[in-house]
Amino acid sequence: MRRFPLLSAPCGLLSALLMPNLAQAQAPAADAPPAQRLPTVQVEAARVQQVEDVDLPASITTVWLDDDANGALAQVSEALSGIPGVVARDRQNFAQDTQLSIRGFGARSTFGVRGVRVLVDGVPATMPDGQGQLSHASLLSAQRVEVLRGPFSALYGNSSGGVVQIWSADGAAGDPWRARLDTGSDNTLSTGAQLRGQQGPIHYNVAANHFRTDGWRAHSAARRESLNARLGTAVGGGQLDLVLNYVDAPDAQDPLGLSRAQVNADPRQATAVATQYNTRKSVRQAQAGLVFTRTEGAHTWRAMGYAGQRSVVQYLAIPPAPQANPLHAGGVIDLDGDYGGVDARWHWQGQWAGRPLDVVIGANADRQAQDRRGYENFVADQVGIKGRLRRDQADRVENLDQFAQAWWQLAPRWSMLLGVRHSTVRFRSRDRYITATNPDDSGARRYDATTPVAGVVFRATDAWRLYASAGRGVETPTFNELGYRADGQAGLALDLAAARSRNLEVGSKWHAQGGTQLEAALFRADTRDELAVASNSGGRSTYRNIGRTRRQGAEASLVQPLGAQADLALAYTWLAATVRDPYALCGTTGCATVAAGARLPGVPRQQWNARLQYRPGPWQWAAEVVASSDTVVNDLATESAAGYALLNLEAARRWRTPQGTLRVFARIDNVLDQRYIGSVIVNDGNQRYFEPGPDRRYGVGLQWQWAP
Repeated sequence: MRRFPLLSAPCGLLSALLMPNLAQAQAPAADAPPAQRLPTVQVEAARVQQVEDVDLPASITTVWLDDDANGALAQVSEALSGIPGVVARDRQNFAQDTQLSIRGFGARSTFGVRGVRVLVDGVPATMPDGQGQLSHASLLSAQRVEVLRGPFSALYGNSSGGVVQIWSADGAAGDPWRARLDTGSDNTLSTGAQLRGQQGPIHYNVAANHFRTDGWRAHSAARRESLNARLGTAVGGGQLDLVLNYVDAPDAQDPLGLSRAQVNADPRQATAVATQYNTRKSVRQAQAGLVFTRTEGAHTWRAMGYAGQRSVVQYLAIPPAPQANPLHAGGVIDLDGDYGGVDARWHWQGQWAGRPLDVVIGANADRQAQDRRGYENFVADQVGIKGRLRRDQADRVENLDQFAQAWWQLAPRWSMLLGVRHSTVRFRSRDRYITATNPDDSGARRYDATTPVAGVVFRATDAWRLYASAGRGVETPTFNELGYRADGQAGLALDLAAARSRNLEVGSKWHAQGGTQLEAALFRADTRDELAVASNSGGRSTYRNIGRTRRQGAEASLVQPLGAQADLALAYTWLAATVRDPYALCGTTGCATVAAGARLPGVPRQQWNARLQYRPGPWQWAAEVVASSDTVVNDLATESAAGYALLNLEAARRWRTPQGTLRVFARIDNVLDQRYIGSVIVNDGNQRYFEPGPDRRYGVGLQWQWAP
């Protein structure tokens, strides 16, 4: 495939920054219909109430979810497509979850979410060590998804390269209930029901979902049951919300990655050892959270507490021979633990020097206690089953954070936002598997960091804002990254340092009365002690610090109404993620040097998204294009996944009756049946870097909404 031009990105962004001046000079037509405004969002991203996101010095995108979705609503990645700076890859592998990164942070993660903070209804879905999950979030019950990029992500603490927040819709009297069914290629079925409304003082939003698929690739079948609920009522002069999440995903098959030769021969195949060892993963999680908010005059108090349990059992494709080493942890990972935390904050709105002032002060503490066991994945000559115990340790991680923030309208056209957070993260591990050949590997490590952020906004016109922001960030290793040493010895990799970054951003936001929204940003993040994959083999990864790196680039997005029935959305990202300090990379065949300027693996240089939607009467039509440039897959850049461009189409029809509304919808992904690599496994030790994306796929569904 041809290479995409790179120099056009900064020039295009400069044009986008200047365009508002030209567009502002064009007066709207006198007979133009009044614009419809969405409800004002209390933006949690910067913790400033009563201030719209256009007036904040940060890149914030809100995706509103309504009843007109045409996908399966099976993964959060469906809602994240088209957001600049965000890579959300459906891996066609439900044993490993969505691959999510923001401006290059989190791209190295081989499972779960890493380097990006995730919250569901204000309750953390990211553990104190920075490891997060998206599996228990429900798009069926969600009202909106908010995505924050840039320096102000650091206000969320450890591993905040970006923030994703999923908010459920609130229940209210007269809200309709709905049932939904979607089926499609690969024997995929998703069924769900949402009960939403109000009974007396209690308002509720309860959603249950069943999902199953045979998978596009061999050995990739999966099943998942989930339940999400948000219940609220007025109590004690305030608002009390109960948030419940449950997910059960047993024995999701893992087809593992493919080599380039395997992709060329048959992209739908699974690696032979995947079926030989029956590689699979089971996850079960239950979580509950309570949020109480009370306002008295200029003061608002918010207290949140949550607790949960999570168990994971994963079978890896590690042959018996390496497990003969007495220090080896085995080929079966068995994690079982609980977690919880509290968050309290005070918010005050008033004036200082005659100008509006908004202050937030708070603290939070979180804790995760996890029992980590390892077993052999064989008994005698039978593989893929649980054998002898090879690892047994009690892992504990906890954090204690304090934060403060102030927003001030220092002049009619100027406002500023200042914040600081101090984080302390403590890791402790107690070894309970001690033998004559496997010594006590207990240990502990503490990380401390203070992360200040600051930003300023200039109100050029009623529609146009210019802003700049700067801050620091910190990213500690997760327990999964500490779990295995790169030298193959037993115990935790307690020598890993936390990665620390300096972040800068300048941007422009233009929101016209007619609904047009044009936003653009330039950004840079310089990181020292970058955490990178040292090895990745058989489903097990080890990590190390590699020195300094830089992520810099540009983002631009446009939302343009085209009359009363159509709209166009465009998004573009240019991102250069590179190594600044050369380092040695050694393997079984010798050592090589990764030069300064080398690309960080897992990060595409460019992304494009375009969506055109047309809604004439009861019909809905949509076309979207998703494109990406090539992605380097290993540190030495000897392999890469080629760029691609995909076309997706949607259609839907609605019928209204006195009893309710029936909606039938269909979607075709990859209409042109392109072959492409959907996601990559960074630094795979067997050079099986590639997870192919699916060919042309079909989905049809129907939804019934009861009339209020």
